[in-house]
Order: sequence, then structure tokens, then C-alpha cells
Amino acid sequence: MELRVLRYFMAVAQEESISAATEVLHVTQPTLSRQLMDLEYELGKQLFVRGSRKIVLTEEGKILRRRGEEILGLVSRAETEIKSADETISGDVYIGAGEMDSISYVTAAMKSIHEKYPDVVFHISSGDSGDLTDKLDSGIIDFAVLANPFSGDKYNYVPLPVKESWGVLMRKDSELAEKSSIRPEDLWDKPLIISRHALGSGAVKLWFRKETSSLNIIGTYNLIFNGAQMVKQGLGYAVTLDKLINVTGDSELTFRPLEPKLELNFFVTWKKNSSFSRTVQVFFEEIQRMIGE
Repeated sequence: MELRVLRYFMAVAQEESISAATEVLHVTQPTLSRQLMDLEYELGKQLFVRGSRKIVLTEEGKILRRRGEEILGLVSRAETEIKSADETISGDVYIGAGEMDSISYVTAAMKSIHEKYPDVVFHISSGDSGDLTDKLDSGIIDFAVLANPFSGDKYNYVPLPVKESWGVLMRKDSELAEKSSIRPEDLWDKPLIISRHALGSGAVKLWFRKETSSLNIIGTYNLIFNGAQMVKQGLGYAVTLDKLINVTGDSELTFRPLEPKLELNFFVTWKKNSSFSRTVQVFFEEIQRMIGE
């Protein structure tokens, strides 16, 4: 598949119309239609359903569009990095991270680099470990801030020098808010809202001292902001990390740590044998300096 043809496909997918895409691409409609037919023949799949008003992607077309965005994004990054190789430090740094208080080490490095090199642009992608490792593996991001455990055979990493504490986010008027800490048996009969990361964490499962299937899990979340909205509505108690939701002042929520204490380490992670641009390398060195201090 040629990049030119992929760009043709992406333009049609974006515009949902061959005639509109021809204006964007500055090609004739017969040329564009022929290229799309050749692409479908090459892949052996129908990519579009041609309706009377607009073009709709098939499931295979949706897959190609998603991967096409990644491919063209990587091509654009490569072009930018090559063109700026002999110039001043500038360009883009792509970082993936979940929700954690220790991201402050990364953002502090961002501020330091921006003060020295104002042409550097930072991009943060949020997600859980599965989302971020997929992006790391495909080269969409340069680094990911991941919790342990992960494969040391595939990645290099440096640990952040702090630990995150697990606890329970709840309404201030809830029954358990009277406690200073939360024990496993306190939650056995309570409606729970748990992150996908917590469900996959062996340490969290062991802490409960019960099979996950026997707990009253009434909801899951990917980002704790959304989980906190569920808690505010009184749906249940959210198992989450500390310092992610403001529970001070007039907030209707409060946080209690787990007992016994349960902590989590995070690591700045990158693929082995990665080839960093000068800009990414300078940023990485700044993170290492921040961690060292």
C-alpha cells in the first residue's frame, strides 16, 4: 500500500464524500475512485458502503482508518525529526501516562525543558497500562509512565522515587467515612467501583482476601474523574490511588487509605533499542536529572 493511496483513503474517510475529498486532494473524481477500488482489490476487503448522501466505512474500513492515523502520524514525526536534526532543539515529545500524583516529576521536566527550549511541544496521552503499552509498541509515544509489573525483556525503565497509595474514595456522608482507614472486610458487602487497573492487579486482589467474583462490583472506570462522578451520585465506593481527586474544602467526597497499606510503584518506560530524536533525548536526560535530585 502506497502512502499516497493511504492519504487518499483517509481524506475520503474524513470527508465522507468522494467529491468533497477531490477538492481537498486536488485530484479528479475518476482518479480518486479508481485508486480506492484498487486499494480494496489489493486488500481483498470492501472499505466503504457508498450511500446516496455519504460514504460509510465498513468494519475493515474503520480498522484501516485507525491504523492509517497512526501510520501517517509516525511518517509526519519522522519527517519533522529528520528536518530538525541539525537545528536547535525543537519538535514534539509524546508521553503516555495513567492517573498518578508522581506524574509531577514528568511535568517538572517539561517545564524545565520549555524554559530552555520554548519550541518543544509536549503531548500527553491518558490511558491504562494496556492502552499505553500498545501505543509504546507501535511508536505512537516515546515514553509511558507505567505501574509494575511489566516485561523487562521488552522495555527499559527508570523508577520514579515515590510510591502511590491505594485507598477508597467515598461521599463524606457515607457509612465508612467515619473510619480513618479501610480494611478488606469493610468493603465485602459494599457496592464497589473499581478501575480496570485495580481489577488486573494481583496485589489489590490479594488485599481483599476474597475472590473478585464474590465482591459487589457495580461499576468500573478507566479515568478516576469519571469514577468520582459515580461516587458523587452515591452509586458506591471507588477503589483508587490517593491525591487524584480534590477532597478538601467544600468537596462532598473524602478519601481513606487501605489498611494494611497497599502501595504502587511507577516507572518511566521506553522500548529497548529505541532511536530517540535529539529533542526526546534531551527531555529524557532532564527527567533522569529530576529523579536523581
